[in-house]
Amino acid sequence: MTEIAPCQLYLISPLETGGDFPQRLRQALEAGPVAAFQFRVKDLDPEEAARLAEPLKAICDEFDVAFIVNDDVALAQQLGADGVHLGQGDESLKNARTVLGTDVQIGITCHDSRHLAMEAGEGGANYVAFGAFFPTETKETHHQPELDILRWWDEMMEIPSVAIGGITPDNCQPLIDAGTDFLAVSGGVWNDSAGPAEAVRKFSDILSAASGN
Repeated sequence: MTEIAPCQLYLISPLETGGDFPQRLRQALEAGPVAAFQFRVKDLDPEEAARLAEPLKAICDEFDVAFIVNDDVALAQQLGADGVHLGQGDESLKNARTVLGTDVQIGITCHDSRHLAMEAGEGGANYVAFGAFFPTETKETHHQPELDILRWWDEMMEIPSVAIGGITPDNCQPLIDAGTDFLAVSGGVWNDSAGPAEAVRKFSDILSAASGN
């Protein structure tokens, strides 16, 4: 998940990743550059989570997209995932690093808190995530940061930032302009009426224009 372009797309799975979702993921990754994909499911036993994740990781590997596991360090280790994303209530960054080693990317949710972001950066996180910037139905949110937090982080720190929460092609430009390194998108791709491939193309056009390509 190394930053190359000024801002890149980071897809987050819907909670339902069975059925035809592997085909939908492939369509999305074929449509344009995606830096990372986060496997985010809830309340599944470890065997079922692994069964659902394995074909998705294989698709990500095929497209050279970083495969990130949400919340579950053990699953990330089992799958040989490229990274794990931890919330404030999840396993500690230090413990995750001990289990997963130095080559695995670890991202930390920091909501709207500069203090939490600085702690994560000083603790060895590979990226910090701020949000939710916009209303979202993907998960319950209690924090809505201002764009200034992205500008501040971009000026202060080398570690990438991820903007998350209700991001669509129609509202993402201010986040890009504020200096975020990644747009984390779920519903804005998977719920697009034209399909995930068309949504990724829309984001790709915007990000390409922003990078001057």
